[in-house]
Amino acid sequence: MNRRRLGRSRVEVTALAFGASGIGNLYTEVGEEEAYEAVRAAWQRGIRSFDTAPHYGIGLAERRLGAALREHPRDEFTVSTKVGRRLEPSHAGGDDLAHGFAVPATHRRVWDFSADGVRRTLEASLERLGLDRVDTVYLHDPDDHAEQAFREGYPALERLRAEGVVGAIGAGMNQTAMLTRFVRDTDVDVVLCAGRHTLLDHSALTDLLPAALEHGTSVVVGGAFNSGLLADPRPGATYDYAPAPAGLLDRALRLKEAAERHGSTLRAAALAYCAAHPAVASVLVGARSAAEVHDCADQFAAPVPTALWRELRATGLLPPEEELP
Repeated sequence: MNRRRLGRSRVEVTALAFGASGIGNLYTEVGEEEAYEAVRAAWQRGIRSFDTAPHYGIGLAERRLGAALREHPRDEFTVSTKVGRRLEPSHAGGDDLAHGFAVPATHRRVWDFSADGVRRTLEASLERLGLDRVDTVYLHDPDDHAEQAFREGYPALERLRAEGVVGAIGAGMNQTAMLTRFVRDTDVDVVLCAGRHTLLDHSALTDLLPAALEHGTSVVVGGAFNSGLLADPRPGATYDYAPAPAGLLDRALRLKEAAERHGSTLRAAALAYCAAHPAVASVLVGARSAAEVHDCADQFAAPVPTALWRELRATGLLPPEEELP
């Protein structure tokens, strides 16, 4: 699978990357063997870039991912994790479903973008992963913590990069405005943009992607299916983790019908659209089973007819100024 370098760093990522939130029991439980087989399938399909975070299953995703990767040579894959949510032991009991994960609430999350918090969070992640290093570290969802993230968190990441502890640094968010600020005002190598560069949401085209091209910053795109609607548009499907509004469901169904008329699928078109922009280094797809991994890899590899993109632009389903993939 093709690889691209993140910004000016030496870290290279595969065009399709594995997101580990699903094997952290996102919404429902995933068995140990099923989680292992999902990572194993990703490796079989040539995926060598893996993304996780302490937030995912309050550490479960990191532990499972690290265990599954342990059988492979360390120099053959890249791992990214995130800082900003520090985990502290909790004795409150219950589960973590309020945060979206079907795991016991053994820890609580503490927002912490301080320099000390960044280092402590990364050290704990390395222990859970069973690795001596990660390749990329992102500031995770600093939306409501911008001052501390820019004043303390980002400089801490710069120091870790200068010390050689990590190879690339960046920020990961579900919005474009602050990511664009990171691109313009800091020396990040990469930003992870979730859900804002999709067939249904073109907001990254207005600010983030042009800025990334201008500054030589890479973009990793997550949320290609907008949390489900573009994978299987139907009544009850989710968009940004909530029931999809009727107007968006109708638009997704029109996209699906167009794709199928041209002998393609909506999933293939959604992934191809995310990958096509020259600023995009990798498309990050979450999977919770080997079957989901194989389907994503198949769809990612499938050619999408140029005639489909022309029709989508002509019918207003893609912006008129959008370059065709």
